[in-house]
Amino acid sequence: MKWIFAAAEFIWKFRQQLRFGERSRLPLKLVRMELREGYAECDWIARRTDPWDVDVAGVVRDQNETWQALLDAISVREVLFASIPQVQAARLKVYRQQQAGEPELIITGTVSREDQPPRVSSLAMRAQLYGFQFFLEDGSLRPLGISKTLQFATE
Repeated sequence: MKWIFAAAEFIWKFRQQLRFGERSRLPLKLVRMELREGYAECDWIARRTDPWDVDVAGVVRDQNETWQALLDAISVREVLFASIPQVQAARLKVYRQQQAGEPELIITGTVSREDQPPRVSSLAMRAQLYGFQFFLEDGSLRPLGISKTLQFATE
């Protein structure tokens, strides 16, 4: 029962604490959560740019979206380990929803509870030190590759 309560706490925190981002008011969309003994997998759809940023330059919108996605990845890691003490490692994947077609993988990583990197001011470097992998080009996240394994819980 502890696992069920811990998983419910994670989902509640995911929906409440991560409801709004600092650069986008749109919510994160949890796609999949899987728990195994000492290990978790979690996939979600990254926030898009805030609708109020429609008049902001495209480069700035892309940078805001990148910054928000990296910050959310670190935050989800923290919420996961705080909510479910039995989990020692996790595989996290972040997707970006396309206007048409399948979501594209933009951030992935196997993170560990023990990983506590030194304080660095660069958000991208901090995310890499935590174990996240992503490709930045001109301040924007680029796809890591198309994954056909993404399946929604409703299917």
